[in-house]
Amino acid sequence: MTEPRDVVERQLAAYNSHDLDAFVATYAEDVTIRRTDGSLLQSRSALRDTYAGQFAEARCRAEIVGRLTEGDWVVDQEIAHGLSPEPLRVLVAYRVRDGLIDRVDFLG
Repeated sequence: MTEPRDVVERQLAAYNSHDLDAFVATYAEDVTIRRTDGSLLQSRSALRDTYAGQFAEARCRAEIVGRLTEGDWVVDQEIAHGLSPEPLRVLVAYRVRDGLIDRVDFLG
């Protein structure tokens, strides 16, 4: 059985190396992502479409400064680089089921 933290770590490695296929492969087909502005991304294809541009420009990178795990959940305290002029601090909660991320909540 794959541990949730291992799935989230693979997702992070793919994000930081701008490997869109590997990144998307860590998510369930019906993933739901709630963004900080309240908008939703729903589906693996919507995720791919949303991240394709920034991956192609190789302008994104996340640094984990803290991580908590409990059951299916992994909560990362991240510093996101390359998305705005200054690094952004954010909390991200990932739920992993059947070896794939099926829900993500950006908390700030």
